[in-house]
Amino acid sequence: MAKKKTIVVKQIGSPIRRPAIQRRTLIGLGLNKMHKTRELEDTPAIRGMINKIPHLVEIIEERG
Repeated sequence: MAKKKTIVVKQIGSPIRRPAIQRRTLIGLGLNKMHKTRELEDTPAIRGMINKIPHLVEIIEERG
């Protein structure tokens, strides 16, 4: 069975004074507080969400 690729994403920016769609994208990624990290499956949908808000998140590590 093949391992699933995952990425570790960290929130580095505040959603204050940002458009509502950017705030909802952060929540969709499971991020809601500064410096919180999440390990997410590396899919095109997740990559697209990260690419929409590159100023608010950073990819810490890619696994798999």
